[in-house]
Amino acid sequence: MKPIVLLVEDDAAMARLIRGNLKDESINIYHAKDGNDALAYLDTQLPQVVLLDLNLPDMDGMDILRHITEQQIPASVIVITGHGSVDIAVKSMQAGAFDFLEKPFSSDRLTITLRNALERQNLTDTVDTMKDASLARFHGFIGSSIKMQAVYQIIDNAAMSKASVFITGESGTGKEICAQAIHSHSPRFNKPFIAINCASIPTELMESEIFGHIKGAFSGASSNRKGALASADGGTLFLDEICEMDIGLQAKLLRAIQMEEIKKVGSEKTEKVDVRFISATNREPLSEIKQGKLREDLYYRLNVIPVTLPPLREHADDITELAAEFIKEISNQEGKKFTGLVPDAESILIDYNWPGNVRQLKNIIQNIIVMNKGGLITPDMLPSPLDGLVKKDNIQYSNAHATDKSPEVKDNAIGESFKTLKELEDEYIKKVIDEHQGNIPQAAVQLGVSPSTIYRKIHSRRDDNIH
Repeated sequence: MKPIVLLVEDDAAMARLIRGNLKDESINIYHAKDGNDALAYLDTQLPQVVLLDLNLPDMDGMDILRHITEQQIPASVIVITGHGSVDIAVKSMQAGAFDFLEKPFSSDRLTITLRNALERQNLTDTVDTMKDASLARFHGFIGSSIKMQAVYQIIDNAAMSKASVFITGESGTGKEICAQAIHSHSPRFNKPFIAINCASIPTELMESEIFGHIKGAFSGASSNRKGALASADGGTLFLDEICEMDIGLQAKLLRAIQMEEIKKVGSEKTEKVDVRFISATNREPLSEIKQGKLREDLYYRLNVIPVTLPPLREHADDITELAAEFIKEISNQEGKKFTGLVPDAESILIDYNWPGNVRQLKNIIQNIIVMNKGGLITPDMLPSPLDGLVKKDNIQYSNAHATDKSPEVKDNAIGESFKTLKELEDEYIKKVIDEHQGNIPQAAVQLGVSPSTIYRKIHSRRDDNIH
C-alpha cells in the first residue's frame, strides 16, 4: 500500500504545483483546502506525512501541528512557511514538526524533504512494532500489563551488571524465569546458569552441593564433586528459597561472595570463582532476618538490585494472554485441538484470585486439556476450585463441532452469539478511549501500548469496513 501524504494548503494554485512536483513519487496525496478539512481527515485516516501550510483561512496551522503532537498521531509534519518566516519555522520545529519548507522552494527540495520524512516514518513504525511485540513477551515472561513492563525494565537494566539480584514474589510468580531472563539477557548468556532450590536439598548435603567436595571428605564421598559455585564459574548461580539455607552455611556463602573464592568440603585449597548471584524467596526477607532465619549481612550483600514479581491478581489483564499461550502450548504437547475460551470461561479466569499465580493457571489449563477432547473451553470444563464459580444460568454450550465452529448458545433470551476476539478488542479499545475523553496517548498508557499502535488499529478497522 502506498504511503498517504496529507497536503493542507488553501491556495489552489500552490496545491496543484506541489501535486505536480510529486507526481512521480509512489504516494497517495489528499488535499485539504483548510484547517477544518484537515482535522476532519485526521479523524478518519492516518497519513504518514503531513505537508502543512501555516497560513490558513480558518485557523492557525500551528493549531493543527499542536493537535498532531498532543494526540501523538504517528505522522511526520513538514511545515510550509512564507518567505522570511524562519522564526516561525523554528517555533514549529520546537512544537514537533519534522522539517520545514520556506516559500518559494524547488521541486528537488520538496522531494528530498518528503522522502526523508517517509524514511523517518518507516523507521518509527518499525521501532513501535518491535516495542509492541516485546510488550507481551520477554525472555520467558508473558504479559503486556504496566506492572510486567516495570519488571521487564528492571531485568533489562540489571542484566548488564554483575551486581547481585534478589527476587521476591509469591510461589508461582516466575522467580526462576526472572533469574533465567537476567542471565540470558546478560553478557554471561553463553556461560552456565546453575539453579539450586535450597528447600529441596537436605541440610547435610547442601554444603557439598554448593561448594563441592573431595574424595573421602565424608562417608559416601567416593569421588570428587565440583559443586554449584565452581560449575557456575563465569556464569550465574541462582539460589531459590534462600531463606531455607542453614544459617551456618549462609556465613560460608557470604565469605565466598566477598572473597570470590571457594573451598571444597574436605579440602584446604581455595579456588577463585567468577559468579553472578541471583537469589529468591517467597517470604518477607526482613521478617526472616528478625526470626534469625536469614543473615542480615548476607541479605544486604545479595540484595543489591531488588526485583519484586507481582502476584497474578495484581495484573489480571494478562490472564487472557497467558491462558491463550498455555492453551496453544499444552494442546500441542497433548496432541489435542483446543482453540480458546468462550467469554464466560474467560471471565471466570479473570475474576478468580489465583493464590497459586501463573503456575496455578498453567496447571488449570493443563487439567482442562488432558480431561477434555478439544474445541473451545467452556465453564463446565473448569476443574476445582473454579467449578464453584460457574454461573448457573440458561446458557448451555455445545462443543460437538467446536473445532470448526463458534460455541452454540441455547435457550438464551438475549439471542446474541459470541463475539470474535477482534470485536472484543475493538470494544475494549473504544471503551478505554472513551474513558479518557478521546485522548489517545492517555488511553495508550492504560492499554500498555504505544499511541501509534492504537491509531494503526483504528485506521486498519476503518479500512476493513471500507473494503
